[in-house]
Amino acid sequence: MLRNDVDSLTPSRDFSRRAFVQTAVGSGFAAAVLPVSAQTVRTDASGLTAGEVTIQVGDFKMPAYRAAPAGKTGLPVVLVISEIFGVHEHIADVARRFAKLGYLAIAPELFVRQGDAQSYGEIAKLMSEVIAKVPDEQVMRDLDASVAWAKGNGGDTSKLGITGFCWGGRITWLYTAHNPAVKAGVAWYGRLVGNSTPLTPAHPVDVAAKLGGPVLGLYGGADSGIPLDTVDKMKAALSSGSAAAKKSEFVVYPDTPHAFHADYRPSYRKEAAEDGWKRAVAWFKANGVA
Repeated sequence: MLRNDVDSLTPSRDFSRRAFVQTAVGSGFAAAVLPVSAQTVRTDASGLTAGEVTIQVGDFKMPAYRAAPAGKTGLPVVLVISEIFGVHEHIADVARRFAKLGYLAIAPELFVRQGDAQSYGEIAKLMSEVIAKVPDEQVMRDLDASVAWAKGNGGDTSKLGITGFCWGGRITWLYTAHNPAVKAGVAWYGRLVGNSTPLTPAHPVDVAAKLGGPVLGLYGGADSGIPLDTVDKMKAALSSGSAAAKKSEFVVYPDTPHAFHADYRPSYRKEAAEDGWKRAVAWFKANGVA
């Protein structure tokens, strides 16, 4: 049974620049997001098994951050997909929030073959030298391996969900169309349209009709990178798709920017972030991820 509250979501005020340097998956913050805001939320790991694990993907060993209630098995599973900054402290914290609710949460480090996303101080270089070189096919394969790992390590993958932020929001839509075992997804301000390239041949609007589970889209009305007309295009594509596609929903927060859930950045909007979190948890419960 899942708990109905998230405890220990208290701001941490003892961050120093030294603490932001990454030493392991889920620790520190990416160089590109420094300095980190004092409002950053820190969820403790009491009662949890949390930390880095290795997931075998063919011949490759992929690092990931895992959080789950200590000593529990048969847990519903949530994949937590990062922004372009990789699995730093904020993404690990989101995983711990889900674990406090009774989930096995896994945040795979999906950029590691292309480079260390956390080491880049300039977003433009990070995008061109790492993120732009990550193939969607590789990501889908890595997430399939993450689900297989979860099944062998205490997870009940018949109760599988996925959530992601920004870059990870786009991946949330794609993976929910890729893997019919996904019961539900929650996409936070993920890009919906784009040009087809060899590495990114399709975008959410192109696969909307194929969703195996319904997706809740949480978007900002003042997001300069995701125009509201693209949300309208996605709604239209969903309306003519599968039953799960038609069940999908959007919540658009007026006058709210991109990355409004990112409590470590100036873009954070507490009211929208907390409302979105409550909706995400409720969405999973209503759609068999509980």
